[in-house]
Amino acid sequence: MRTEVAIIGGGPAGLLLGQILARSGVATVILEARSREHVLGRIRAGVLEQGLTDMLLQSGVGAGMERHGQAHEGFDIAFGGDRHRIDLVGLTGGKTVTVYGQTEVTRDLYEARDAIGAPVFHDVEDTAIHGADTRNPHVTWTSGGRVHRLDCDFVAGCDGFHGISRQSIPAERLTAYERVYPFGWLGVLSRTPPVSAELIYASHARGFALCSQRNPALSRYYVQCALDEKLEEWPDDRFWEELKRRLPEDAAARLVTGPSIEKSIAPLRSFVAEPMRWGRLFLAGDAAHIVPPTGAKGLNLAASDVHYLAEAMIAHYREGTDAGLEAYSARALARVWKAERFSWWMTLLLHRLDMDSFGRRIQRAELEYLFSSQAAMTALAENYVGLPF
Repeated sequence: MRTEVAIIGGGPAGLLLGQILARSGVATVILEARSREHVLGRIRAGVLEQGLTDMLLQSGVGAGMERHGQAHEGFDIAFGGDRHRIDLVGLTGGKTVTVYGQTEVTRDLYEARDAIGAPVFHDVEDTAIHGADTRNPHVTWTSGGRVHRLDCDFVAGCDGFHGISRQSIPAERLTAYERVYPFGWLGVLSRTPPVSAELIYASHARGFALCSQRNPALSRYYVQCALDEKLEEWPDDRFWEELKRRLPEDAAARLVTGPSIEKSIAPLRSFVAEPMRWGRLFLAGDAAHIVPPTGAKGLNLAASDVHYLAEAMIAHYREGTDAGLEAYSARALARVWKAERFSWWMTLLLHRLDMDSFGRRIQRAELEYLFSSQAAMTALAENYVGLPF
């Protein structure tokens, strides 16, 4: 087979790139290691920046988001028994975020790709990228007991942190930056009404907690936990009791509990690989960088990569210029590092850390300053709703 852009990874980053390119007449083939059902079964965050919501609307896949997404004009930070609201609209000149699950975003993108008949190959094995540093790259994989080959002009690596795309770049060509945090998030999904109309981030002596949501009848809650804890150590009753301890009294009193329908422990890390390009292989999303979930930047950061990459590839085919492709890595990384900084800052600000008494007082002073300073709250709000692409 032959196509113009081979996309490795059938998650939201790869599907969004494929959708934008298809609407500009650029042919793509998507290869995904897992089944479609597995991809759609992954539970992920769903706080969308304005930039991503605009991209979904402009690429023709925003109807579901417009029907079912919830615009949030602010969120609360709970500290010292009080709740402090961050007024996103007031602090940013009218910007909001939209709560719409990543699973729903992915489903909308799959349906759009089905509608145009563009190919997605699932359950592919032994995928390999060849000749990425030449003018004639190609990708091979095994499916149904046969080896397949796809010739292409470019390869977009959108296959996540553990995918083959970044691993296909020679180690000596990459510089990796990483910070692994000594705690994780225990997350529970439940068919219960959210405790609050807006998200609550809680900083507590027992550890961080987050009250999030998917829709008015589906809630997502998290508590900070040790990395070596096991799910079987956290029956539902223990989780709900611990969550209540970390919330302000008014929120704890309103919390509706119920059986968990999904429960998991996620480690937290910050990771960046530079550059995000090797020859005709371009990395996007988690293949190039990971952020802790505290700032809700993972999916949004992948979207900004897709924006830069799609713009550059369309310019190549429409105008015959490669200036955007040459600048892609530097442009994407400039925004990546700002999002990494913000996610790192929010993580250190809100979590219970292994620090001495001086460090704890500094953390407290940082929170107190945040709530007393319009400038500090504005900086937080501007980063939360998303920096410009």
